[in-house]
Amino acid sequence: MEKTGRLIGSRQSDLDKSFKLAIRSLLTTCSKEEFSNAFSSFTTSEQDCLHRLFIQVITSLHENIEEEFESLCLETQVGAALDAVEQLVEEQNLDPLFSEKTNVMDVACDLSTAKKNEISYLTSMLERVEEQNRPPPSTS
Repeated sequence: MEKTGRLIGSRQSDLDKSFKLAIRSLLTTCSKEEFSNAFSSFTTSEQDCLHRLFIQVITSLHENIEEEFESLCLETQVGAALDAVEQLVEEQNLDPLFSEKTNVMDVACDLSTAKKNEISYLTSMLERVEEQNRPPPSTS
C-alpha cells in the first residue's frame, strides 16, 4: 500500500481502515423502502429521483470526507508521527523490561534489593557524617 510515493506503516494503514469503516457506518444509506416511507407524500417517480440524488450526495460526501482526511493526515504529518511511534514500540520490544519473557517478580526483587542497598549505603554515610560533626569530648 503506497501513498504519495512512500510506503505507509501498519499503524497509519490501520488508522486509514478504521476511519473509512467509521464514516461508512455513519453515512450508510437507508434502504429504498425506508426512503420511500420518509417521502410517502411524493409520487413514486419523485421518490425514485430523490433517492438517486440522495445516493449521489452520500457517495460524494464519502469521497470528500476521505480526501479531506488524507489531506489533513499529509498536512499534519500523521504518517511520520505514527512511524515514530511504531519505531519506539519496536525498540521497547527489544528492551528486556518490555519483553514478554521478563519475569516481573524478578525485576521487582532486583529493584527492591537495589533500593535496600542504597538505603544501607546512605544510612552509613549519614552515621559517618554525624560522627564527624560531633564535638570532641571535653576534658575538664
